[in-house]
Amino acid sequence: MSDFSNLLRPDKGEAAHSIERVAKADFSDWMAAQSPRARAAVSASRFEGKAGQSIILPADKPDDWSLAYGADDDAGIWELAGVAAALPEGTYRMAVGSPGTAALGWLLSHYRFDRYRATAPAVPQRVLLTSDPASISETVRLAAATALVRDLVNTPAADMGPAALQDAVAALGLAHDAPVTVTMGAALESDYPMIHAVGRAADRIHAPRLIELEWGNPAHPRVAIIGKGVTFDSGGLNIKPGGSMRLMKKDMGGAAHAIALAQLVIEARLPVRLHLLVAAAENAISGNAFRPGDVLTSRKGLTVEIDNTDAEGRLVLADALTKAGEDAPALMLNFATLTGAARVALGADLPALFCNDDNLATDIASAAETADDPLWRLPLWSGYDDMLKSDIADCVNSAEGGLAGAITAALFLRKFVNSDTPWAHLDTFAWRPSPKPGRPKGGEALGLRAMFEMVKRRYPR
Repeated sequence: MSDFSNLLRPDKGEAAHSIERVAKADFSDWMAAQSPRARAAVSASRFEGKAGQSIILPADKPDDWSLAYGADDDAGIWELAGVAAALPEGTYRMAVGSPGTAALGWLLSHYRFDRYRATAPAVPQRVLLTSDPASISETVRLAAATALVRDLVNTPAADMGPAALQDAVAALGLAHDAPVTVTMGAALESDYPMIHAVGRAADRIHAPRLIELEWGNPAHPRVAIIGKGVTFDSGGLNIKPGGSMRLMKKDMGGAAHAIALAQLVIEARLPVRLHLLVAAAENAISGNAFRPGDVLTSRKGLTVEIDNTDAEGRLVLADALTKAGEDAPALMLNFATLTGAARVALGADLPALFCNDDNLATDIASAAETADDPLWRLPLWSGYDDMLKSDIADCVNSAEGGLAGAITAALFLRKFVNSDTPWAHLDTFAWRPSPKPGRPKGGEALGLRAMFEMVKRRYPR
């Protein structure tokens, strides 16, 4: 994993290259204030203070150069990411003020996933100084949590099966003296039958399991964080076409977000009783795979007729949600790469948020704005509950046709949540299809910072 711990430091007045933010509207005044040598460099490079532009400004001594870049008011935390990526190794400070939240983008510009490269080029270590030392520890923790999501999602399914997810939770538990419980085999089949059904066709080394971690004072409010951990989704007997299967290593992206959020909560020492649940399975194909038309009995006792084996994530989540609800949490959050319908509706950048509590939804929206981590609420429209009716069971797992797919998936999950428990479901893509500064193509944390900000506000230290 990328190490960010030494890349953001308190400014103690040491030597550093200056970074100046130049607004296009102020360019003329800024230009007039430059030295003749700097003005010549600006003219030669055609720097005009536009977003995305940057320029090295020479000074009297060879090592005394500075950098100016065009302000981008829409870039938010990513404003310094592109700037950092273009700089050589060294120490830097803002010419005016502190980097603020843009320090996170600076750190994440150093992220690389090079586990499978025979030779990986060294990443230049660019140190950013800040006059706000109190913000350093949380910014570094946010960068590390984001990198954790990216690393877990980027790892191929052969190396990121249910056992590897268990290892990730176990590492978190070991680091913070938090007990981890794993349910597998006959106990899983008995107690979490839908998790078992989804994963039973996989090879034994990828056997399904429910992974649980608990941390914090039992007297504090209980917060449950649940993640969909389908480590590879072939579609089961409703097999996906090759193009749709190519990225299915990322179908455990919900679990990656859940683990990372748990890590943030623990490291911030929030006054909660944390309950992390990861429902881990591989949706494989073999002679004992579950079938369209099968009827499964859930942990809750509801029977579910299988309309489509490619709607498996909601099945493993349902049993985990039921378990989480049995302990009467004050708040329940789940993350899942659940539906293609959410991506059609909102694209890759916007996770779909579903909430059974308007106050919680408002809190999440406010937190998302503060954290610069956008998401969009979609309705839990009860009028579509009829689309999940079965002729022979309590419900089907997937509605027929392509209408309202993200909503009906959320409505299915709602059946397994106690109505008096504030609950939020995030249908996230967990993937970036094309690179942007600080955000390489591949696994991505989408909605993580928003949820952490909300939890921090609800349960302040």
